[in-house]
Amino acid sequence: MTETDSELIEPIDGSKEIGALAHLYRAEVYRSTIWRQRLDMTTNWAVVSTGIALSVSFASATASPLPIPLVGMLTIMFLFLEARRYRYFMTWKFRARLLELALMVPVLRGEGGKIMTDRGTALSDDYVTPDFHISALQAIGHRLRRNYLWIFMIQYVAYFAKIWIHPIEAVTIEQMVQRAHIGPLPGGLVIVAGTLLLFAFIGVTIWTYRVKQKDTSRMSDYLKGEKIE
Repeated sequence: MTETDSELIEPIDGSKEIGALAHLYRAEVYRSTIWRQRLDMTTNWAVVSTGIALSVSFASATASPLPIPLVGMLTIMFLFLEARRYRYFMTWKFRARLLELALMVPVLRGEGGKIMTDRGTALSDDYVTPDFHISALQAIGHRLRRNYLWIFMIQYVAYFAKIWIHPIEAVTIEQMVQRAHIGPLPGGLVIVAGTLLLFAFIGVTIWTYRVKQKDTSRMSDYLKGEKIE
């Protein structure tokens, strides 16, 4: 749509329309707040589960280190669940930000309560054909960077500390590796698998962070053809 065409389109400035948009903004902020709380909920589950596993494993010298890797697998499930919730959260956040930029910013600048039709197209299109605004891998990387990578590191270090000092302090690395066995799985395989998984999470975290840094777009790009620096 050209600048001339946008000038010919009547802006949405009726009291009923502006009131409806205000209620829509409240609804989108409420939904984003609810999904924000759901993100915190899964993070709390991961933290509490890790704390319980460490308490059980370090309760005595004869306690098994098995709860730590078991809770590690449970934390992976929490990570995937939270990444899915984060994708939904970004949908509501996207809509709330569009309403803020298209309606609230002009009001605060004294330009009046109106929204140009072309500036609302991005929002209307999102309602007609709703879609996620972030990929599943990017969501996983974001949640790793914010919370879960640190939880996994604590679990990783705690597991090595457990098999090193209990039941007595290991004299050699071979002795520590033998203590790392889980059932029929040899200790070496368990350690290698855990290390590779941790490095995989670190790689995803770094990759998604670099992708985010290279993305120079702003929310305003969805509303008009110029960028806000």
